[in-house]
Amino acid sequence: MAHVLIADDDADIRDLVAFKLTQSGHQVTAVEDGMAALRAARENTVDLALLDIRMPGMSGLDVCRELRATARTATLPVIMITARSQEADVEVGFAAGADDYIIKPFSPRELSSRVTAVLNRVER
Repeated sequence: MAHVLIADDDADIRDLVAFKLTQSGHQVTAVEDGMAALRAARENTVDLALLDIRMPGMSGLDVCRELRATARTATLPVIMITARSQEADVEVGFAAGADDYIIKPFSPRELSSRVTAVLNRVER
């Protein structure tokens, strides 16, 4: 399966996502802020990043922009996870380079389906 990076400052969300993806057979690296996410993406071979938009220090949007600006991580699939559900918020996420956008609260089944869909698109 895939190596998935999860970055969310909410430990409950981070643990839920990590549990569901591990249960689905993925290897998971979970971090609590944007700087740690950027570091993990640069130091490890990661197949997909799940980024919360609102994190202390460096937002998921900033992490996504940094990933897109670096050759090694420019094509890394990114799914934003956020409670921000306004149409303008979604547009900002896609403009930053996100491949998908999941709005909290979400079902673990939906999360797993979206991760699989994005990974399948990348493998083709």
